[in-house]
Amino acid sequence: MKTARRLLAALHPKSKFLAIMMDMKILSKTMMRQGVIVLCFLVGAGHLRADVASLQASLNAAQGSVFLSDGTAAPEEIVLSHTVKAGEIHSTLTNRGTKFVRISEVVLFDAPHTLPAETRLYGEGFTKLSQTAGTFGKPQNIGDFSDHKHYRIPAPQGLFTVYNMLSLAPERDKRLLLAFTSSQRFAGRFSFNSERLRVSQDLENLELPPGKSFTLESMSVESGTDREVLLDQLARRLNNNHPPLKHNPIPCGWSSWVCFGPGVTSKDVASNSAWIKHNLPALKYVQIDDGYQPWMGDWLDTGKAFGGGVQNVLKQIRADGLEPALWVAPFVASPESKLFKQHPDWFMKDADGKPLRSDKVTFGGWRLGPWYALDATHPDAQKWLEETFRTMTRDWGVTYFKLDANYWGAMHGAKLHDPAATRIEAYRRGMQAILRGTGNSFILGCNHPLWPSLGLIHGSRSSMDIARSCKSFTDTGRENLYRSWQNGKIWTIDPDSLLLGDATSKDVMGPDGKPVTTGNVTFDNLLFHATLLRATGGMLLSGDDLPKLTPNLVSILRKAVPPTKGAFRFADESFTTGRFTDGNTEWIALLNWDDVPVKRVIEFKGNKHIKEYWTDKNLGCHEGSIEIPAMPPRSGMLLKLD
Repeated sequence: MKTARRLLAALHPKSKFLAIMMDMKILSKTMMRQGVIVLCFLVGAGHLRADVASLQASLNAAQGSVFLSDGTAAPEEIVLSHTVKAGEIHSTLTNRGTKFVRISEVVLFDAPHTLPAETRLYGEGFTKLSQTAGTFGKPQNIGDFSDHKHYRIPAPQGLFTVYNMLSLAPERDKRLLLAFTSSQRFAGRFSFNSERLRVSQDLENLELPPGKSFTLESMSVESGTDREVLLDQLARRLNNNHPPLKHNPIPCGWSSWVCFGPGVTSKDVASNSAWIKHNLPALKYVQIDDGYQPWMGDWLDTGKAFGGGVQNVLKQIRADGLEPALWVAPFVASPESKLFKQHPDWFMKDADGKPLRSDKVTFGGWRLGPWYALDATHPDAQKWLEETFRTMTRDWGVTYFKLDANYWGAMHGAKLHDPAATRIEAYRRGMQAILRGTGNSFILGCNHPLWPSLGLIHGSRSSMDIARSCKSFTDTGRENLYRSWQNGKIWTIDPDSLLLGDATSKDVMGPDGKPVTTGNVTFDNLLFHATLLRATGGMLLSGDDLPKLTPNLVSILRKAVPPTKGAFRFADESFTTGRFTDGNTEWIALLNWDDVPVKRVIEFKGNKHIKEYWTDKNLGCHEGSIEIPAMPPRSGMLLKLD
């Protein structure tokens, strides 16, 4: 108890509330050992407290704030209540008055904190492309496509905002993990600066009738010393609220995007399918990644690249003993598309009731735009989604769908056909319609709203698009490793393609609509890239024009298949040394992120025979440790210990 007192005093030295809780013996020794933390916003004191809690008692002392659509505080008839079950905070908002009210947001906590500005953090995005690292004092976007700047998602002013989860490391051996553990209706936000933390849920000005209630998203706040253990616990909570879709084994295949882009032809696909058939049939799925459709939205039509017959290409893939996989952006349509022209009423509306062009409120799309966003609260739009995917599954034989641009299915700033629905509900209804049409097919989410996709996809793209450059390998690599804990737990992650050759289409564009940048890549850089993708434990898709690969690169590709049975575990966010055990074999992934050689000393138990996996270099037998005297700059090694 004395240790707990010192920890709590450090988090907030003036907390009389904590002392009262201690004196009342509400905080039991058992609860101290469990390390459960609840953050309480006390209106009277106006400070953020952290205490290892009797959760119910702490929440009885906590207060929140509710704001109406005009920005004013809700009247006292609008009641925010909390219960705690199995370590999760469940909140309900009830209208006990006699008037309809529109709710802008619920603020669960908003208070100063005493954590140092140097506190390291990681925050998730609402969208797949948005991630945040850095510190409380200097948060940094990971990548160039943040929720706030790229997607223009509104957030509390004057604060840096992340979504879904916020991991804090105020000290080397102390961590806090704040997370929303469900995503059925509302977006959960963590907003902060070096002095203040604000936790809220966006209610989108939804109308709350008299006598009715909103069930808010559940939340947990926990502490510990081990990053991976905390994330494992979060995964279990997410799975309880959103049972994950299962698909075994982990998909392996080939994607047309990097090497051919939207200009892919039937000949390109056929030559790679034939190569896989004769050389590496374990690359089971052949993914046509954009380019077959004339316009976004007209998915059952065929563009010029396939000569009017994409179905013939899909049949040839099956004739090669492989499975056809198809890229679809189900929630967007080009202005020129038949879908939009014939059914404008199926799309999200502006304030005047007209179809809302997406670039008016967010990014307008990277190709064939500006896009309009399908309103999946419209029953006819749901039927269209279900029947479109049923046709592709039943008649075309597609068994794997890469669903891209899914964020637009949850686009902000629009009026929906169902005025009682939120944008998250709109997206989830659309995804449920798609699942009804796809049957047992594998569903990969890409450019998707992250937590709102829980329980609705088998696989989740975890990084920006890969390009053949050292910078891309490291940038996307870090993005992937921040999310590798998700792999095999809440879904299978897709770290994007393994790129070994030098064929890159000039037509390949990033999410900003600009051509991707390539650069000189050394063999050491390729080993970094291959090792990192292996360490994620995720899907394996080759992104090369396979007939052009040299024999030594084919050898690496063969060794990359199949993926490991799980993600490597890293002690911290430096991501330099990852470990994975498969039966009696221990695997160690070593990554040198620097531009200079580095020495590594790796410790392990017992006497081990060690081999570098990619090069087959025998490193001999070692007792307890091995020294790697000089790993080359931007290189990787995959050690196999037997």
